Amino acid sequence: MGIKERRERQKEFLRQEILEAARELFVKEGYENVSMRKIAEKIEYSPTTIYIHFKDKADLLFCICEETFEKLLNGLEEVACLSDNDPVKCLEAGIRKYINFGLTHPNDYKVAFMYRPEDLAMEDISRFLSPDSMGNQAYARLRDIVVECIKQKKFKEVDPELVTQSFWTTAHGIVSLLIIKCHFPWVDQEQLISHTISSLINSLKV
Repeated sequence: MGIKERRERQKEFLRQEILEAARELFVKEGYENVSMRKIAEKIEYSPTTIYIHFKDKADLLFCICEETFEKLLNGLEEVACLSDNDPVKCLEAGIRKYINFGLTHPNDYKVAFMYRPEDLAMEDISRFLSPDSMGNQAYARLRDIVVECIKQKKFKEVDPELVTQSFWTTAHGIVSLLIIKCHFPWVDQEQLISHTISSLINSLKV
């Protein structure tokens, strides 16, 4: 490995270290209560080092969310051609991917979906809302699968936007409740997830 490659690897390693520290602190103390200096202290670097990699704290938050949304998008892409191109089975697998990801990576999920600071500048908010953002790409992929279910007449003629958001809010409800209310006497987790997904899907079938 050459010097240039070694430096690039070290640079990426430090970048990931910063992201992990920021993610942990955002979850533990809240975005508003975390400063760049506090993140720097956690990884034992100077704040200047962090600014080499990230513009500001809002940029850090955006990058953390983008990483999370990219993983979700990749999960949806993995199931896109499953089950003999049956879009209903693909949709079910995609929702399960979403739920399993959230339960397996609760800190990533909390930062991306459960903490939205109110003091972000409009410029920062527009990055999250951009069609090119990983979050919107993941949502668009889910909507594409729903559209295909309708197109193949697997589902009734319904508003694909409404259906997509129904699946998203349902999956989010499952993940957020299982994360936050972990001591509640839930029924078998797999049974709960399967029943909820199948109930929604069956209500849409022709």
